[in-house]
Amino acid sequence: MAGERSEHCPVLLAEVLDVMAIRPDGIYVDCTFGRGGHSRAILERLGAEGRLLAIDRDIDAVVAAADLAGDARFAIEHGRFSDLGRFVGDRGWAGRVDGILMDLGVSSPQLDTAIRGFSFMREGPLDMRMDPTQEHSAADWLAQVSEKELARVLREYGEERFAGRIARAVLEQQRHRPIATTTELVSLIESVIPFVDKFKHPATRTFQAIRIAVNNELGELEQGLGAAVDALAEGGRLVVISFHSLEDRIVKRFMREEARGRETARSLFGTRAAPRLGLLGKPVKAGEEETRGNPRARSAVLRVAEKRAA
Repeated sequence: MAGERSEHCPVLLAEVLDVMAIRPDGIYVDCTFGRGGHSRAILERLGAEGRLLAIDRDIDAVVAAADLAGDARFAIEHGRFSDLGRFVGDRGWAGRVDGILMDLGVSSPQLDTAIRGFSFMREGPLDMRMDPTQEHSAADWLAQVSEKELARVLREYGEERFAGRIARAVLEQQRHRPIATTTELVSLIESVIPFVDKFKHPATRTFQAIRIAVNNELGELEQGLGAAVDALAEGGRLVVISFHSLEDRIVKRFMREEARGRETARSLFGTRAAPRLGLLGKPVKAGEEETRGNPRARSAVLRVAEKRAA
């Protein structure tokens, strides 16, 4: 998702295809179709017996898959990470999937479309919903959040050092006139931050934090990772690309815990279940050539784990 550009150039494509070790007759899931860059490349490597299921929260992404509707090997579902188990179970694929890809974060088409409200660089409604059919937008969320909760979200999800100052200013503004557009929020942030980081726009962290909260991105990721391990066949691979430290921390911790066996509460001292995953290689980052062509790939981190025998 976050690695795709408007030209549909998926991040770390060669690396993803390499670590997924795609078999022509295998079963694969792309949890974040976006505009289909990774999915189309996977399909090129599948034979007639292979199958690929794509999932995306954004209905625009589902519409973008229309040209693949005639391919019997491909299907797409409108849904979330947390829906993965249901989608796989409905197809009788539980424990049979050979590879699952998660390309996290916001997609370039979402960022580049002003009306979606994700970008602090474009004027639009303060929306930020990855799934436009969900009930509450970012503006709705800001209209009901408390100052304490907003400060927590900015601090934890945005790692914003001026979280308290921004939260106070937002709530004060809300009492006079609700914030309805991206530019209104940007102007407010710029007015209260005492100095500017020359390497980051002053609204970067706040927009990230609010987007994560509105879409429950970290909760969805945690649920999706668990569902992915359940869905994988022995030897199946879980491939995750993250774009900021909060996501990567969750993925790293999850894979490590599953590789050493999670603690259970069977005794006073606890015990560990058998490891379900084995870690494969070191984290992979985009090379210089790719980041020159796609600056959004600079922060991408790819991690891979393989399902162990029960």
